[in-house]
Amino acid sequence: MSTDKYAGVFPAFYACYDEEGNVSPERVEALTEYLIGKGIQGLYVGGSSGECIYQSVADRKLTLEHVMKVAKGRVVIIAHVACNNTKDSQELAAHAESLGVDAIASIPPIYFRLPEHAIARYWNDISAAAPNTDFIIYNIPQLAGVSLTMSLLKEMKKNPRVIGVKNSSMPVQDIQMFRDEGVIVFNGPDEQLVSGLAAGAIGGIGGTYAAMPELYLKVRQLFLEGKMEEARQVQNDICRIIYKMCSAKGNMYAVIKEIIRRQGGPDVGGVRLPLAALEEADYAIAEECTKMIQTAVAAYC
Repeated sequence: MSTDKYAGVFPAFYACYDEEGNVSPERVEALTEYLIGKGIQGLYVGGSSGECIYQSVADRKLTLEHVMKVAKGRVVIIAHVACNNTKDSQELAAHAESLGVDAIASIPPIYFRLPEHAIARYWNDISAAAPNTDFIIYNIPQLAGVSLTMSLLKEMKKNPRVIGVKNSSMPVQDIQMFRDEGVIVFNGPDEQLVSGLAAGAIGGIGGTYAAMPELYLKVRQLFLEGKMEEARQVQNDICRIIYKMCSAKGNMYAVIKEIIRRQGGPDVGGVRLPLAALEEADYAIAEECTKMIQTAVAAYC
């Protein structure tokens, strides 16, 4: 089974709301077209950046439907389908397969600490609901409270649909270890894309990619060309921009959505409570980030 199509830069798709805070199909479509126009290779829909844990099953279905309506096979689509119960996760998995996504993905169940055999059953039950679709494990221990272990990965590899890991743990070593098990790995932490690629990641999926896709695409291009020092320089500027984003009181995704607006991209609304909305002082931070991005794009791209 070829996995070459998963190589590249995959922005994590943001939740798109109208003025009343409901999912906006029109804004979903606008953001999809905007990102495809930037030259990205794929989109990761319904994950952390999509505020999945604060959305209903219906919200998540609606978002994916309108992403797929616009994407039309032009980019690879990975749909994150995990809910904190198996039934809803299976419903989203079956729905995603019916729409023709390239892969589904899932974090482990959160809150209760389940034994590995229960996590494996959860993932396999989700995969069984989309039997013709690739499955990607989403390892984000700092938020899920559960780490993907080598023993759990070995167990999951018995499922032929399991092709890879979206790895958002901080140790780059995890990428190397998972790769040695014969699966593809996506680098998760945006601050270490260069390191992740060097450790064997096939590409990256990131929550800040949509704010500055040109820079992440440039990092990957320079890496593939063997220009490591130049790639490191771009990565350093990316990190400085991320640190500035995180200095706001409002949620980082609210900052990013404002940055996209300031760059001429679509207005996709704010964030859903309990995520913190932007405060007045945050707009100056968004403006500074916008200028930092524009300067870096002009210098490197």
